[in-house]
Amino acid sequence: MASTFSFDIVSDFDQQELVNAIDQVAREIKSRYDLKDTQTTVELAEQSINVSTDSEFTLDSVHNILREKAAKRNLSQKIFDFGKVESASGNRVRQEIKLKKGISQEIAKQISKLIRDEFKKVQASIQGDAVRVSAKSKDDLQVVIQRLKQEDYPVALQFTNYR
Repeated sequence: MASTFSFDIVSDFDQQELVNAIDQVAREIKSRYDLKDTQTTVELAEQSINVSTDSEFTLDSVHNILREKAAKRNLSQKIFDFGKVESASGNRVRQEIKLKKGISQEIAKQISKLIRDEFKKVQASIQGDAVRVSAKSKDDLQVVIQRLKQEDYPVALQFTNYR
């Protein structure tokens, strides 16, 4: 009996790692001499990170710290969607950084088209904000994963439920 193997392509991140990274960012802001007196706040909401600080220059510093701490915790830089910088009261600036989770329909279609075009023995089906890939051979699935890692999609891809 021929069994089929499958895996899911998802775009997600470890929420706890993000919480830890934000905590480290807040601690570094308090301890760094150039940021100590800026009353900078970094708050993690459900779908976003809100940054409030005294100038665009310090906002850039906060971005660099955030990227660095996220990278150290194996979080992709692609989960951050930096919104536009808004003026707040008293010469301050604030910015909402949206957190990207899930694969949009458009990107899911691109992924499944690439799989259809390049791999004849593999099927891809879009399931909500994930793509299920199945084949008769585990080797075919490994090749698909390697091929998708070469592509540069605007979202971070993870490969889960490999069975």
